[in-house]
Amino acid sequence: MVDDIAKASLLYDFYGALLTEKQRQVMALYHEENLSLSEIASEFGISRQAVHDTLKKAEQALEEYEDKLNLIDKLVKTEDAITAIDREIAQISESLTDERALEGLGRIKAIIGSLEE
Repeated sequence: MVDDIAKASLLYDFYGALLTEKQRQVMALYHEENLSLSEIASEFGISRQAVHDTLKKAEQALEEYEDKLNLIDKLVKTEDAITAIDREIAQISESLTDERALEGLGRIKAIIGSLEE
């Protein structure tokens, strides 16, 4: 599975638009700009505890969206499947000598490449 930092980033990428504007701003300042809770509190004119609460509520909301929709899990499974298919194609292409079969594998690789993008 994905590590915690990458997962937090993916959660925000997938579901960030569903958060309130303030939650998005606080999360961006904390995770992307690496500001401390105190620095964010000063920027918004609120307490450090209020920033902490906003972050926790936003993170909880993102987790709940993922629990219901499983988009990150689906992404990881798709990437794993593409990697497995790539390995199989590499093994098959090593054993083939027929020019048409190699061309077909080339087209399959191109399709997989477009899926990865």
